[in-house]
Amino acid sequence: MEIVRLKKKRIGSWCILGGLLAFFLGMLAVYGVGVYNDSEQYIAMHIHREPLYPLFLALFRALCGDGYLMAAAAVQSILTAVGIWIVVEYIAAHFRLCFLEELLLVFLQILPHLVTRYVSALHIFLESSVMSEALCIPLFQFFVYFLLRMLFERRTRDRVLGLVMAFLLSMTRGQMMTTILLWMAVLLVQAVLEIITRRKKGRRSGVSTVRSLVCPILVTALIFGLRSLTVHVYNYAVTGYFMGNTYGQVNTLTNVIYACDREDGMVFAKDSLERAFFDRFYEEADALGANYRYGGETFKERVQHLESSHDVLKFQVLEADLSAYYFGLGKVDYYQQSSMSDEMAGRMLAKLLPACFGQWLYDYMLLCTYGFIRSVAVVHPLINWAAFLLYLGAVSLALWQAVRLRGSDAAWVMGAALLFIAANVCATSITIMCLSRYMIYGFSLFYMAGFLLLREWVQTLRGKTKKEA
Repeated sequence: MEIVRLKKKRIGSWCILGGLLAFFLGMLAVYGVGVYNDSEQYIAMHIHREPLYPLFLALFRALCGDGYLMAAAAVQSILTAVGIWIVVEYIAAHFRLCFLEELLLVFLQILPHLVTRYVSALHIFLESSVMSEALCIPLFQFFVYFLLRMLFERRTRDRVLGLVMAFLLSMTRGQMMTTILLWMAVLLVQAVLEIITRRKKGRRSGVSTVRSLVCPILVTALIFGLRSLTVHVYNYAVTGYFMGNTYGQVNTLTNVIYACDREDGMVFAKDSLERAFFDRFYEEADALGANYRYGGETFKERVQHLESSHDVLKFQVLEADLSAYYFGLGKVDYYQQSSMSDEMAGRMLAKLLPACFGQWLYDYMLLCTYGFIRSVAVVHPLINWAAFLLYLGAVSLALWQAVRLRGSDAAWVMGAALLFIAANVCATSITIMCLSRYMIYGFSLFYMAGFLLLREWVQTLRGKTKKEA
């Protein structure tokens, strides 16, 4: 009987993988490769972009020639299908799900791809696109797989592989450095719980326990340093300049300039270059209406105005003015100009942010609010409240189950999902707006965790009813 059951399970598993491959490769066949404004920067190994996806494309360009974009998109689709499959299979095995429950998890994994294609403003099917998200999504699935194994099995191999996936994610998109922090947070929480358990049993915290607190922090610092070094080496190989990715400071300065009043420029010396740049930025932003004073009265109007103003302010004002000035100096190439612009933006940030911090913080909270909504839903006046209730229900049920059962695997999954969503939203909102394609990563994990929590809660109630009977 057990052999028959395992055989049926194996057949169902292969059917799920086949269905996923058919779906993602089918979408590629129907819609073709999506090439967008940012695609050329990845193809050209632009200094603004993280190394891994440009190298991924370069590999297929070397192997496949003219048809390399289609080949890369096909591999992206296959990796995504496999990533979804292994996550679903692991969760199904750990929580002993039936086949229909597995199919529900598969649907929850596919759903955000459908949302970005048919609901979001850009209508992008990410896995068929030449965008870093197309590689980042399957890497995130693999990271989630090892993260779950870290939560439930606590094996050194899974911790190492989880960190490798987090590092690769950070080399694909800068915002995904949050996965390295999530990796560290999981280990620290486990170490703290171990210390508490030891003390309850009357045992002292030994050297190994203290080491379990210190090591994750040191390893995280080392990985961040390694990431910076790797980016510098990559850019040196491509451009001849040993430097990091540029325009991160310009991105951050954009939302700071949006939050400024004219008098905030007083923080700079009257005849300084920073003051000259600020005055010019402010005047042009004011002329374009790209300032918080034009944001409207309601929450919706203000956050939509802020999101629509970001790219206008960044490209038409800050980037245009900075590049014009530094190119005007003569004998300055593009890479030098980018570095000098970023350095200037950093100096201006250090003085401007304290001056307009209150307004900037308010705007930042607006962006975060939309980011939290887009992480689990789409922005709509009615759905916004539903998203808030979803978060409230998820936190409440996770805490209830964790306390009631004195430990809940489903609550661990929800905790990891909520922690990642919070880190992703807060990190992204510092530099840019929280578009759906930036928030897609936590969507499926949240709903899968929610389903597992509800399932566990129902099973708990049934068990209680049987005992009472």
